[in-house]
Amino acid sequence: MESFSDKTAENPGNYAYKATTKWKGFVESTTGKKYLNTDDDSGYVTWVKNADPAAFAKAALAYAKEQTSSIAEDFKVAPEATAGNTTSTVTFDKLSLGYYLVDSSVGALCSLDTTAKEVEIEEKNGVPSVEKKVQEDSTSKWESSNTADIGQTINFQTTITAQAGAQNYVLHDKMEKGLTFNNDINVKKNGTDVDTSNYKLITNTTDDCTFEIVFTQEFCDALNAKDTIIVTYSATLNENAKIGETGNTNEAKLEYGDKNTISSKTITKTYKIPVFKYTRKDDGTNKGLSGAIFTLSKNSKGENPIKLVKITETGNTYRVAKETETAGITKITEVTTPDDGRFTIQGLDADTYYLTETKQPDGYNKLSAPVKIVIKEDGTITIGDATDTVDEVGVENKSGSLLPHTGGMGTTLFYIFGAILVVGSGVVLITKKRMK
Repeated sequence: MESFSDKTAENPGNYAYKATTKWKGFVESTTGKKYLNTDDDSGYVTWVKNADPAAFAKAALAYAKEQTSSIAEDFKVAPEATAGNTTSTVTFDKLSLGYYLVDSSVGALCSLDTTAKEVEIEEKNGVPSVEKKVQEDSTSKWESSNTADIGQTINFQTTITAQAGAQNYVLHDKMEKGLTFNNDINVKKNGTDVDTSNYKLITNTTDDCTFEIVFTQEFCDALNAKDTIIVTYSATLNENAKIGETGNTNEAKLEYGDKNTISSKTITKTYKIPVFKYTRKDDGTNKGLSGAIFTLSKNSKGENPIKLVKITETGNTYRVAKETETAGITKITEVTTPDDGRFTIQGLDADTYYLTETKQPDGYNKLSAPVKIVIKEDGTITIGDATDTVDEVGVENKSGSLLPHTGGMGTTLFYIFGAILVVGSGVVLITKKRMK
């Protein structure tokens, strides 16, 4: 501000402005000239008639934040203004006379263009919200958590409820390494597709996120209170998925205003079935059996077995195979029990499964029917129609009955029966001769 005259009853107050060196670039730019006239000789700045003050303020603020010059050094932040306060006193001191823009973290933007030492700003902009949901395939419902098989496609939905005066909306999405983003973003506003010119999808992020969606300020300016922005996309549960209750997290974080953030997350869980193949010894202990071959299916007759991948060549852990596996990885459907009789299949959805014995260990009876196994939503396991949960699925084999063999007791019995028959015949003959 170059000069001013105080307000009086007769005079509303006059002010003469010149652009500072730091702001000349904006004032003389194409954007700046929409709002300001500059006298080439004197350097005085005047307002363009009927120009939009709110649009001017946003443009000037954007210019200041984008500059690599020292304009940012002029920014002052009042630490007294904290989130959650309904009222707050903010003090900026040691300022020279001039025209100032005051911006709040949620979007309130006003100007100070007088010599008044105090001004009251009413923040009318509300705080937006973000809610993330994942679709449970068994019910098609959108919930905060779901269960899935490895290799399954999982649908996600993030809903942003906007507020008037929206500024700088950026949606960050971070998936844990057990989820692979399928790069299939769709954005709707109030149920209508949003043109891709209104946002930018960034997958090579610098903040460790999986992707970001940066909405243009023009798009944000057109948002009204309670408008909904729904972003849908999918991911594949992969071989790095965490097994068990901890689950695999996908977090959505909305950045708005001056780097404010709010977040929401979902959890995708996948489980395992530990199996113990054994026979009961005479002393009552269980002995693991090797050589039994099993398949796992969701079919009660054991048909259409699930394809598996052995995790290690020396281990006894298998995972559900993805539809497309890395070259060189072999898919199998049969698992052979090792010496201790134990193996584990992991990467399973909460569902009902059937463990079918296709070959029994040598010398043992084959199971007459598949074993029904139920994995519940919390990962606990029950067998058959029982309600008690188990830590592992025990599958017992019983040995076959011992039949007589040559040179053993069986032959001796035949000899005894034969001798009795011969003696019996002799008795009959002698009796007949005496009768004659």
